[in-house]
Amino acid sequence: QVQLVESGGGLAQPGGSLRLSCAASGSIFSINFMAWYRQAPGKQRELVAAITRGGSINYADSVKGRFTVSRDNAKNTVDLQMNSLKPEDTAVYYCNAGVLSTWGTLNDYWGQGTQVTVSS
Repeated sequence: QVQLVESGGGLAQPGGSLRLSCAASGSIFSINFMAWYRQAPGKQRELVAAITRGGSINYADSVKGRFTVSRDNAKNTVDLQMNSLKPEDTAVYYCNAGVLSTWGTLNDYWGQGTQVTVSS
């Protein structure tokens, strides 16, 4: 089994910052990609940022220049530093990872989500 646990959500003022963290644990052989998605009320889940094991990164256009994704392959963690937050960043943020298990199976895993609210 593989678990993803997020932390770091909460309330921030417009222009403020938050840092999200996600730790993967369990029967992990290696993790290919790690990503952050978000889902606002009434909207579809969307990709925020993704990073491969080799360090290739993609960002949603709406967060470029404001958010930074990083990962620690040795610790199986991925972080999302969010700066210059806007009210439209309010959403539940989910960690996502493509994991090769110790049994040789490749699966997509999700965390439980963490709420980020940007409001004055």
